[in-house]
Amino acid sequence: MKIKHFIFSVVLFLFWQLGASQELKLTYDKAAANWNEALPLGNGRIGAMVYGGVTREEIQLNEETIWAGRPGNNVPKGKYNDIVKIRQLLVEGKNKEAQDLSNRAFPRSVPAGLDYGMPYQTFGSLLLGFPTHDKPNHYQRELDLDKAITTVTYEANGVNYRREMFTSLVDGVLIIRITADKERSISMNLNWKTPHQDMHIGQKDGRLFLHGKSGKVDAKEGQVAFYGFVYPQVRGGQVNHLDRQIAIKDADEVILYVSIGTNFKNYNNLSADPEKKARRIFDKARRVSYAKALENHMKQYQYYFNRVKLDLGSNAQAKKTTDARIRDFATNFDPQLVALYFQFGRYLLISSSQPGGQPANLQGVWNDKLSPPWDSKYTININTEMNYWPAEVGNLSEMHEPLFSMLKDLSITGQESAREMYHARGWNVHHNTDLWRISGVVDGGLYGMWPMGGAW
Repeated sequence: MKIKHFIFSVVLFLFWQLGASQELKLTYDKAAANWNEALPLGNGRIGAMVYGGVTREEIQLNEETIWAGRPGNNVPKGKYNDIVKIRQLLVEGKNKEAQDLSNRAFPRSVPAGLDYGMPYQTFGSLLLGFPTHDKPNHYQRELDLDKAITTVTYEANGVNYRREMFTSLVDGVLIIRITADKERSISMNLNWKTPHQDMHIGQKDGRLFLHGKSGKVDAKEGQVAFYGFVYPQVRGGQVNHLDRQIAIKDADEVILYVSIGTNFKNYNNLSADPEKKARRIFDKARRVSYAKALENHMKQYQYYFNRVKLDLGSNAQAKKTTDARIRDFATNFDPQLVALYFQFGRYLLISSSQPGGQPANLQGVWNDKLSPPWDSKYTININTEMNYWPAEVGNLSEMHEPLFSMLKDLSITGQESAREMYHARGWNVHHNTDLWRISGVVDGGLYGMWPMGGAW
């Protein structure tokens, strides 16, 4: 029986490692109706949500260090005596009295001069306009998990169009290639939109740029300066640079490069030059041909992704669009959707947590708001840990590195809260932190008086 069990285990292992031959794609026959239906791309530093619109394509963008506020901790002063009283009430079994005192000592409303954590904020959206493509046929959009590429294809006015996009893991930019099966068929316009108030859109050296500064929240003035731009590389046709727009007419092929930089160096240093950073990344990326850039990106991505294969079988359900498969799942057996879901989780972690960068926040690296749910920060009493559940079981150990790097930062900032609040050595952090590595109480005593974030 032991030999049979061993043979079965070996066969199962080989099946797991060598199995999947099915295509790992999320497919749809219509554009996204809202942000949640858009398809995510990411290289750890830059996130993109692709809507797949025909006459108006929106590509919502993030950069991992665009957060509200500025460097600084949120440790309250003069709270040690309250904490001593809370401890005594708990020892005496007076749990309600202890909670009431905690609520008074750490109110839900933000005390003057403190903050309860800063929100992760969007950069803005790149808009591609194709005004004559108003009657498309044979529409399809897909996210290929094997290649980390999203494509949009359709026919309009007798011409077949294709948009191919990826956030390069090697070159650090978003690259969009637009082609048609008929010459001189690509006419389009490019512009930016953003909810940031402190911003400016303009032209410089053939680039349409958007620069600005992150927002003020609670007591912290926004000090993250960002600078991003789109640069069109056009074969055939004409390019007109207007005040806040680029217009392209009768082109054979268009390749767009999107680069974003910020002034962020680390959690207590904002001395970088965002424009120089964005230009440096772009100048290096532009020297590589599109074919080579795509090849390099896929090779780097597949170095991680191809470590694990999962084949649970397949049936006719796999030929349907992904939204239809999800709707049918409760009543139709679809084992391949389970494998797709598993691999989608691995894809998201690879895309939002790359070595050398920031860890995946509550929404990975994707957020379209200035004030997202729960600030899209790091909720370290469970949600951050949940983001990283796929890291080891999915053979993605390197994706843990940004999380470990944040822990090192917190071991420094957390010394202030340990010393000031608890008169203790070492370090601690409560149930939330953010880009600035805050270690004090967040959301008041009802939720935030939980000093075990570091240990957890």
